[in-house]
Order: sequence, then C-alpha cells, then structure tokens
Amino acid sequence: MQRTKRSLLIGFLLGALVLGVTALAGDLRQVVGHIGAFDWQLAPWILGAACFSYAVRFIKWHYLVRRSGAVDLGRGEDLRIFLSGFPLSVTPGKVGEALKAVWLNQASGLPVSRGLSVVLADRLSDGLAMVLLSTAGVLALPRAWPAFGLAAGALILVVVLSQFRQLTLRLLGLGSRLPLVGHLVPAAVRFYEAAHTLLRPKPTLVAVLLGGAAWFGEGAATFGVLVGLGPNPSTSLLSIAVFAFAFSTIIGALSALPGGLGATEASLAGLLVLLVPLPTATAAAATLLLRLATLWFAVLIGLVAWALSPDLVLARRAAQTAEFVKDNTIGRALTGRDNQGQET
Repeated sequence: MQRTKRSLLIGFLLGALVLGVTALAGDLRQVVGHIGAFDWQLAPWILGAACFSYAVRFIKWHYLVRRSGAVDLGRGEDLRIFLSGFPLSVTPGKVGEALKAVWLNQASGLPVSRGLSVVLADRLSDGLAMVLLSTAGVLALPRAWPAFGLAAGALILVVVLSQFRQLTLRLLGLGSRLPLVGHLVPAAVRFYEAAHTLLRPKPTLVAVLLGGAAWFGEGAATFGVLVGLGPNPSTSLLSIAVFAFAFSTIIGALSALPGGLGATEASLAGLLVLLVPLPTATAAAATLLLRLATLWFAVLIGLVAWALSPDLVLARRAAQTAEFVKDNTIGRALTGRDNQGQET
C-alpha cells in the first residue's frame, strides 16, 4: 500500500503538470476565457453521464467477480472495492489496480490469482469496447490506423489465445526455457488457469457489451462538454465525441503512462481540432473540462471511498493479507516450491 501511495503521488503530480501544459499549449488566457464562458447548466448532464458510466462499469465488475467464484461477496462490499480502485488508475501502467485482488481476497477469500484474473478481464473488455466504439471513426481517419491496428490486434490475440488452452500452455512452456523470464512461467500458468473461465466467449461478450455501454456514457459526457463550449448539438457531433474519447483513451492506454496522462490529453485535443473542428484554445479547454469531469472526478470518488474504508487502505489486516500474498503466492510462483520446500 505504501508503494501504491507513492505511485499515486507521482500520478497526481504528473496530472497537475499535464493540466498546466494543456492550458499553456492552448494559450492560457484564451483557455481560461473559454472555461469562463462555458454553459455550466450542462454540468449535471456531464457528471450524470460520467456516473452512468461508473454504474454500468460496476455491473460489469460485479458480474466478473461472481463468475470468478466470489458468490458470497455482497454488492455493497464489492461496490466499496470497485470505487476504491478508481485512484489506482493513475498509477504507472495501472499496476496499482492489482491491489483490488488483495482486497477481494480480504473480503471474500477469493484466491489472489483469481482476483487478478478479474482485473485482467475487466481491463481487457474495456479495451475491446473502446476498439468497437472507435471503429467507425478510424475508417475515416487513415492516419490513426497503425495505433488502432496495434491495440485491436493485441487485444484480439489475447482473447483468441485464451480460448485454446493447450496451445497457450504449450507456448508458456516454451517460455520457461528463456533465461530472463523462464522463472516467471509457473506464475503465468496459474494466472492463465484462473483467467481462462472469465475469458470464455459468453462472459467476454457480456463484459464487452457492458463496457461499450459504459464508455459510451463518457462519450456522451464529451458531447456535453463540446456543446457547452459552443458547437451546435447534432448526431454528427455526438459520433465525433464518442470516437475522440474512445480513441484517445486507447492511445493513453498504449502509452502505459499513469491514467494515460499526457498521451490522452494530446490525442484528444488533436482529434477535436481535426474533426469538429475546434480552435486550439477551445480544444484545450474541452480537454481540461472533460478530464476533470471523468478521470479526476472518478479519482475524487475513489478517495472518498478510501476515507470511508480504513480497513482497505490503512488497517493491519490489509497489510497482513498483502504479506500473505507475497509469501505464499508470489513466493511459490517465483521459486516453484510450496511452504514445506517441496517442488510444485
């Protein structure tokens, strides 16, 4: 948890830096003027669309948690874990989200490997949903094809390989012979076995459809921000808003930066200039408002959940659980031995 907090501090500092750079890149005085002239009557619509997204994402998360075997975990406790995971999205590479697997173990006894598979399936379905939401826009933007193809190809490859258990295990077995990563293969095998059920066609389809609905909500929030800055509402503007949000999020995910900070803002502002089209200062203002209403609004909700959940982030029990995970799961994975020193 202490390492996670240090990573969060890095994410917050980077976030503040990115917001400042975005404002300066669009001419600070003009950006402030656009924000001052924003139609704030649309704020409830924008935040409501963001909350709709969070609600549908929770339905997906709870579905995956139950599919993983944690059938005795109540919705209230699961919601607390889900909301507490929001700040973890701004850790480098989102690696802090693995902490949710520890919290699931603490709350329900779900093995950490299965908890990690829930996090993986959740992120994977989000990625596939973003790809689907981006498809129509990419067809009209040839310069975006390489990044889109890389993201779509990687996600599809993971899903396809997950359906062929013997082939995947054989490939992992070949990896055990490699000098630098071979010792990690036992952990990868156990992780794959835990994730295999969640990556089957039916749960993957359900998760992707729910993810598509959820992220469309944030696309609707993008639409509200654009309308508030002056453009007339239209179905064309809505489609551009959904595409710009989804594709810039993919770019941010590919960058592996905390919360996609920097990469998401730059690609979103560039798409708004290119597609709407908006002046640079207006696009910068839209980007700032949208990131505050989506990413940082979610982080704020998560920090409130942290304040109300000391047993998750501060209690001795959580620290003991983390030590148990470190000693028993990671230790056995890296050494290939159990607690009695016998080979596994």
